[in-house]
This record gives sequence, structure tokens and C-alpha cells, in this order.
Amino acid sequence: MFSVVRGYNILVIVVAQYLAAIYIMAPDKPLSHVVFDLNLLMLVLASAATIAGGYIINNFYDSEKDLINRPIKSRLDRLVSQNTKLSFYFVLNFLAVIMASYVSFRAVVFFSFYIFGIWFYSHKLKRLPFIGNLTSATLTITPFFAIFMYYKNFETVIFVHATYLFLIISMRELTKDLENIKGDLALNYQTIPIAYGERASKMMLSILSVLTLIPTYLLLFRYQIGHMYLFFYLSTVLLFVFLMILWRSKTKTHYLILHNILKFIILAGVFSILLIDVSVILNRI
Repeated sequence: MFSVVRGYNILVIVVAQYLAAIYIMAPDKPLSHVVFDLNLLMLVLASAATIAGGYIINNFYDSEKDLINRPIKSRLDRLVSQNTKLSFYFVLNFLAVIMASYVSFRAVVFFSFYIFGIWFYSHKLKRLPFIGNLTSATLTITPFFAIFMYYKNFETVIFVHATYLFLIISMRELTKDLENIKGDLALNYQTIPIAYGERASKMMLSILSVLTLIPTYLLLFRYQIGHMYLFFYLSTVLLFVFLMILWRSKTKTHYLILHNILKFIILAGVFSILLIDVSVILNRI
């Protein structure tokens, strides 16, 4: 079940939400007020439960495709019956709504729409080119939107960070489509590589990677991000390597390497938030 809900991904998202709250969303609040805020905890737990449920329903609808694209993981996931997965899915969503209700009625409405959005994406939208990719990227950053709305911090730097993250996640989704093209083709998923070809997909990835330079420039030269500038220089180098490998890629293994580069950028980005102010632990306790 840990494999089905991708527990490692959820752990990273939980850490990312707390780091974003401490360093970006509420930089002026005392550290203890953020870390021990029960409302924030409920929002983070509700997000984790909803995302876990999303992975389950996605696994349910993609079970046949995953047999082709991820045979080893698929065999492991099948150790848990479909009935058990669906039961756990409903329990997680119910818990998410209960935890959201602790915060406010608006939080309940927010997570209700989020749960529906994940189901609708898994059931219908993910088979469509462009719409599926944009929806997936949007759903991925939605948990951070919940924290953003909670603190009501509308500083421009937050939107610039969000734009960078959205672009990297969009690249990851398109790279996954290239990686999974065999299974998608077998089950008639109309993804961008299938509908428009691999070359067009590589062109789109190249454009997206160039677009990341805009928020990167703004964050480096227009805003105070402390030592996090090291991450953006590193990510720019990695994206250059990504492009070089991309245009030489022909096999699933090549696309898997590209996917892992983007995953590393996202993971490094999460923990590099600590570099915004390395003295925060001492100064804000």
C-alpha cells in the first residue's frame, strides 16, 4: 500500500509545505507559531490524505497501462486488491474532509473540489493531450495553494516561485508521457507524444526549459532569496544537461534519465528553501 500511495512523494510534499510556510508564506511569524499551528497541521494532513487517495484512484484506472510501463511496480501494487484500494481511497478522502472541517467551511469546499478534480483527471482528462498535462501540473501545486490561501500572503515573489515550480512539473509530466509512450499507445491514451509525435514533444520541453529562465532571472536578481541562488544556478546547469540528453534520446531508458533529472531538481528545490535564511532556526524560535 505504501507503494500504491507513493508514501515517499507524500513525505516530500509535507516537508515542502512546511518549509514553504516557514520561509515563503509566513516569513515574519515566529517559527513556533508556524510549526505548532494546528490549522496548518490539519491543512497539511488533509493535503497528504487527498494526494494519497489520488495516487490510489490513479493506480486503479491505470492498472492495465502500468503492467506495460512499470511491470515490477505493478506486480507489487497488485498484492493489494482493488477492493481494498477503493476502500482505502474513500477512507482517505473522508479523513481529508474531516481534517479540513477543523480549519473552516471554505477549507472543506476547497478539498472537496480538489478531490473531485483528482478523480476527474484520473478518469477522463489524463487521456487528453495538453489538458491532461496542464491539469496534472495544476493539481500537483494545489496543496501549496491551500497554504497560500491560509496565510493570505500576496507578495509577488510567491507567484514567481510558483511559476518556476509549475514549469518544472509541466516538463516532468511531458517527460513521463515520453517515457510511457508504449503503454499509452497500447491503451489509446492521446498524450502529446502520441498525438503530435516525439519531436514536437521535445520542442515543447525545450520551450518550457527556456521559459524557466524568466522566473530564475527574477528570483536571482529582483528578489532576496538568500543562499537559495545556489539552487537556481545548479538547476540551470541541470536543465542545460537535460536539453542535451533530450535531443539524443530515443529509448525509455533515456527518458527515464531525463525524468530523474527533473525529479532531482524538484527535490533539491524543496530542501534548498532552507537556504533562503540559514539562521531562521536561531532567530525565529
